[in-house]
Amino acid sequence: MELTQLLNSVHAIQVTGEVQRKDVSGIYYDSRRVKTNAIFVAIKGFSSDGHKFITEAINNGAIAVVIEDNNAIPENYFHLKKIGRILVSNSRVALAELSNAFYKEAPSHLFSYAITGTNGKTTTTYLLKNILEKTGKKTGLIGTIANIIGDKIVESSMTTPESSDLHELFFTMIAEQCTSVVMEISSHSLELERVYGIPFNVAIFSNITSDHLDFHSNFENYLKAKKKLFDGLSANAFAVINCDDDHYRDLVTDCKAKIITYGKNEKADFRISNITFNLSGTNFLLKNDGKEYLMKTPLIGEFNAYNAASAFVATFVSSISVENILEGIETIPLVPGRFEIVSGKTKKAVIDYSHTADSLEKAIINLRKVMSAENKLVTVFGCGGNRDVTKRPEMGRIATELSDTVIITNDNPRNENPAAIIADIEKGITKNNYEIILDREAAIKKAIMESDTSSVVLIAGKGHENYQIINGVKHHFSDKEIAEKYLAGM
Repeated sequence: MELTQLLNSVHAIQVTGEVQRKDVSGIYYDSRRVKTNAIFVAIKGFSSDGHKFITEAINNGAIAVVIEDNNAIPENYFHLKKIGRILVSNSRVALAELSNAFYKEAPSHLFSYAITGTNGKTTTTYLLKNILEKTGKKTGLIGTIANIIGDKIVESSMTTPESSDLHELFFTMIAEQCTSVVMEISSHSLELERVYGIPFNVAIFSNITSDHLDFHSNFENYLKAKKKLFDGLSANAFAVINCDDDHYRDLVTDCKAKIITYGKNEKADFRISNITFNLSGTNFLLKNDGKEYLMKTPLIGEFNAYNAASAFVATFVSSISVENILEGIETIPLVPGRFEIVSGKTKKAVIDYSHTADSLEKAIINLRKVMSAENKLVTVFGCGGNRDVTKRPEMGRIATELSDTVIITNDNPRNENPAAIIADIEKGITKNNYEIILDREAAIKKAIMESDTSSVVLIAGKGHENYQIINGVKHHFSDKEIAEKYLAGM
């Protein structure tokens, strides 16, 4: 697409410099990736400001630069270099607008499901994908574990990619003949406009508890970020809402979409009841409009009844047959790192991504419900460095109060002092049933090898992740691989 045509998609304050009549080769926010005839969009990131790399982008071949900082570089520099200078009020919005136009409005050609909430996003996307594929719909998935196009896995570095990467994924999905896409939508992506302008057909709200306060500063800002997804829905879309969550009304106050609720609440449009579960899976009833559906899933726990219910409702309102929905929920493979059971000859370990106070509490409570009375529960967990510190003492309290024994260890300390992280965790602990082993493999080894034969070991926090970041250095590390190693050793 020619530059002059592409710039019509952007709400620019001012266009100066020289706008060349050339076809644009790509849209980039990383100056290192810029190539000849590309557009560089200078965005302000967490650790650096793209405005500092404008000259590098131009030297690499950019023919136009989008900026929001009017004073970043003197205007005459763009005239001298014969480069277009596009001043906007928000570079991230401009990046989304340009990407949508460059990739031929790809998201509008896919039936899209968006899932947001503190917990349950990943599992729900996998449920939706399995349901849709039972109907023969080739489906893309964008999320924490991986981005998937049909059966092809694309490595994921963040829950929701930057808008240009996201629109490129949509474009590739269409080229691969996908008709639907399911997406995790993080609060970061909403606040940073990564999903700006995407016309979602169905949006799901799972729940909201305190998380990411290192980024959002307070819970109110976190809630406002989530709300942006529902504010942006059209009147033709559906908002599928967990009405058992205390904050659900706040999220849908300005929502134009048709609101459909689910939960145990008697007023829910789709009411959950009779939840039972064991180590083989979960059963429950879902009632709507005088009809009752028996739900069965190999996913374990009450929280997975909610995830399955939300997936049922989301696909039901988009005219998927009940038979296909029930089959998709019943046949879903276990989701990596989500209450994933690893078995040895005499002992079991559960790998779970629970890295918030609420998810850790739910994981332990649900695990207790499927354990025998004589079983002891050993919990291994830590908290991430350079992240929300407010949840650390609460997680320490929950782990020690609900477990028989706790080993506190490193999660991803990143660039933070591990001892300082653990000191924060200890602030919430009043019991004396824990020990500290910084080395995560040593902690898992002790939990498995030295606990009673009948014990169950919960390894929480990292889930599917296959790395650990210590002192800013990324190393290969998999909780599942380590658990399998020592369970086999027994």
